[in-house]
Amino acid sequence: MITIEHISKKYKGSDAYSVLDLDLHIAEKEIFGLLGPNGAGKTTLISILCALVKPSSGSFTIGGLTYKENRKKLKQLIGIVPQEYALYPSLTAFENLQYFGSMYGLKGKHLHDKISAYLEHLGLGKFANKRIETFSGGMKRRVNLIASILHEPKVLFLDEPTVGVDVQSKNVIIQFLQELNSNGTTIIYTSHHLNEAENFCTKVAIIDHGQIIVEGQPSTLIANNEGAHNLEDVFLSLTGKALRDHA
Repeated sequence: MITIEHISKKYKGSDAYSVLDLDLHIAEKEIFGLLGPNGAGKTTLISILCALVKPSSGSFTIGGLTYKENRKKLKQLIGIVPQEYALYPSLTAFENLQYFGSMYGLKGKHLHDKISAYLEHLGLGKFANKRIETFSGGMKRRVNLIASILHEPKVLFLDEPTVGVDVQSKNVIIQFLQELNSNGTTIIYTSHHLNEAENFCTKVAIIDHGQIIVEGQPSTLIANNEGAHNLEDVFLSLTGKALRDHA
């Protein structure tokens, strides 16, 4: 589904590359975890794949489409769930989703019924006409997720989709994402919740200093790393325990 070849990105004024000569292949219907410390290059790579940032060199395809030749069609293939809430607080949940749906070219009864079904499925039906500013973090996360899938993307990018939510909301979100995946959606997931990634992802790659340092099934990576009991042990073994604070 996604092929990345020799992608590099160096921002103007920076002394170092954020992503350096990176190759990666992500299969269709995968739940692929892209993991790494702060500043490792995850956000830059995702931004490139979402056509938000132009790479300095290299190329990539999504569903066989290239960014240079098929930018509009490529964007129609993807959905993006950002870490920050991308919602209008003074509008209701339904109004927000109508607005985002219209941006995808959806309208009328088809859009209305789709919004209603998703809100109901994610436990938000009775809050459809409440303003977003009154919602809890978990409720906003679920509306954010619905906004990204109204156009039924083939690839869904998730940046910390369960950060700051209660256990119940987290469970609903993960189950819903697994349903999407079982129906054919390829998922690219980034998170600092390594236990969640270990159980959720079918495959992961750990990125550091702009390069992939290891990839594979979580269980395989744990088995191949001496003394590791979980994915967090593997992560710390490969990236170190030093703080990665940056501003």
